[in-house]
Amino acid sequence: MKFSQEDIDYIESKGLSLEQIEAQLQTFQKGLPFVNLKSAATLNDGIIQLDKKEEQELIALFNLEKDNKSILKFVPASGAATRMFKFLFNFLKNYNAKKSSINAYINRFNATELSVFMVGLEKLPFYKTVINATKIYFTNFDSLSRNDQLVAFIKTMLNEDKLNYSNLPKGLLPFHNYQNHIANAFEEHLHEAALYATSNKIAKIHFTISEKHLEQFKSAFNEIKSTIELKTGIAFDITFSFQSEKTDTIAVNSKLQAFRDEENKLQFRPSGHGALLQNLNALNADIIFVKNIDNVVVSKYKNDIANYKKTLAGLVLKLQKQSFHYINKIETTELAEEEIIEIAEFLRRQLNVIISLEFEKYSTKYQIDYLKEKLNKPIRVCGMVKNEGEPGGGPFWIWHNTGAVSLQIIESAQIDLSNQTQKQILENATHFNPVDIVCGIKDYKGNAFNLEDFVDKNTGFITNKTRLGKKIKALELPGLWNGSMANWNSIFVEVPILTFNPVKTVNDLLKPAHQL
Repeated sequence: MKFSQEDIDYIESKGLSLEQIEAQLQTFQKGLPFVNLKSAATLNDGIIQLDKKEEQELIALFNLEKDNKSILKFVPASGAATRMFKFLFNFLKNYNAKKSSINAYINRFNATELSVFMVGLEKLPFYKTVINATKIYFTNFDSLSRNDQLVAFIKTMLNEDKLNYSNLPKGLLPFHNYQNHIANAFEEHLHEAALYATSNKIAKIHFTISEKHLEQFKSAFNEIKSTIELKTGIAFDITFSFQSEKTDTIAVNSKLQAFRDEENKLQFRPSGHGALLQNLNALNADIIFVKNIDNVVVSKYKNDIANYKKTLAGLVLKLQKQSFHYINKIETTELAEEEIIEIAEFLRRQLNVIISLEFEKYSTKYQIDYLKEKLNKPIRVCGMVKNEGEPGGGPFWIWHNTGAVSLQIIESAQIDLSNQTQKQILENATHFNPVDIVCGIKDYKGNAFNLEDFVDKNTGFITNKTRLGKKIKALELPGLWNGSMANWNSIFVEVPILTFNPVKTVNDLLKPAHQL
């Protein structure tokens, strides 16, 4: 495809090269391969279940070691709250008060989300704020019918010329209604971090956000900083970064040609959360907790959440220590045959590494090199929740085209659902990934790995989107906890559903984890 000099200048202004764009267009043409599932990971086959004694030992290990480690919490927080209110926007668009009642609308469109919203309205954390504002914007509010009052309430909450909640970053939307104040998700992450992501009474938290929201987040932190530091006894070191434009990918039309707007300008899209690998790679810490911005709870559950996070972190430290011990042994001594077998068993039993069937045929030197290469990788311990129909990636054993098998987190978009065998494996999955991850990103010498070296570049996504009212295809990079971490050592641990409380729609704020 030919690009004009104007196109090339625009591409380069984003930090991209023409060669990268041509490679992306070739990817659209060729497509990305589906993963080849071997089986779902289940308890005692890829997922471990810790008993109370083991949990307490790991928590104790973390508490003992944490002040000797640099610790960081990494929170992807880029999104606006718009999608939380999608069903309400649809209601405002389709509802005609002159032609039907809201109940009739609910029945006609099977609008169960709207029904739940109406029933729980007064339990929403921002109800009083919105209702008071509604009465200011709509001075005749008290004389309106109940149907019209609801419409006025929703318009006040969402419209740009009023409270404009839908355009707030999700992290700054009111989430929890306490007796004396309303807390947003950003604040709740600080309270959580004080309980588990601290070293020497300092909590370092890094948020990836949209650049346009930076001042709002800084202002939000300045408002609560002194209060929260006094309450927790912890000092907070908050940093921010943005998704780089260099990770944007070109959009294509239905003919897989570069999509252009009305002014013939090339259109690009953010390439999904996999782009945040660059942000993660720029950080420097021994232990990194990863948790999404909307997965928080009210205060009464925080200690339980903190204990599970400490458990996962303790397991990272335990496995790292053993891995580093073995690597140092490889480098400083001549291993006996039984020691080679011991290391191979550690990899297989503790790190879920499937040892090559050819391993016994290798020379001793190659066996040792093979074991060191498998040990010397970033490590992640991921909480896995029993599948209760929630969206999200899941843990699976997959085949690689080399014949090797590995343990991965896989999204449904990576699976060929037209293949009945693959579909059946997906349907038999018992657990899913709630993005509850603790990472060790340094090697045995204390140097940070280059995380780009451990990406499976064939695990991106091609998704269908709409742009300027037209259907387009978009290319997403390998997901941050999917293909971007495909070649890490991965350990999956069962954790309770309590640890997973995302707010995908406004109605999720009515669930117990978000109510006092």
